[in-house]
Amino acid sequence: MNKQTRYTFYARLAELDPNPTTELNYTTPFELLTAVLLSAQATDVGVNKATKLLFAVANTPEEILALGLDGLESYINTIGLFHSKAKHLLQTCQMLIDLHGGEVPRDRESLEALPGVGRKTANVVMNTAFGIPTIAVDTHIFRIGNRTGLAKGKDVRAVEDKLLKVTPPEFLLNAHHWLILHGRYICKARKPECWRCIENDICDFRSKIMTPPKGF
Repeated sequence: MNKQTRYTFYARLAELDPNPTTELNYTTPFELLTAVLLSAQATDVGVNKATKLLFAVANTPEEILALGLDGLESYINTIGLFHSKAKHLLQTCQMLIDLHGGEVPRDRESLEALPGVGRKTANVVMNTAFGIPTIAVDTHIFRIGNRTGLAKGKDVRAVEDKLLKVTPPEFLLNAHHWLILHGRYICKARKPECWRCIENDICDFRSKIMTPPKGF
């Protein structure tokens, strides 16, 4: 894609959804951090079901710690890898209390120092909780960047760096959410629904399947 095409790509997504956001339910930066930590290899729907019950009784680092390992696991045992996630979350809660006064830090270095928090999770928290223009490249965004020609790269960091470079400034804050939602519901991994995609005329992929399947 060239500069004008990339602008058109984002402008269409912006018109379709002017105020995109995460599908994880949260009300505070700590709740968001917790939800993102739990979301690895799990669906947002599954995480939301668990956190709805968890946050009703514990939604601060102090309250999560008070649950203890067994207590925390009883709320999140429907989520994949809940044993390791519970341990990481408890360790994170302790570090937040010891090092940050119980608050979620805004900077990448401090976030990535927390157990279980990598670059992608840090980017999500920085962008969604604090309005910092970062792009967390997950499998959806990696696929879209390469498939459409928006930002090609051999690994997630390469795609992230390219997206940060080529995304028009006015779209950078919301780009993360637009791309994830587009990948989740339209530009799917196995069966992209090109026939109803608003980007199909400027996408490098341009599937030949431009009519809806029978029974849709």
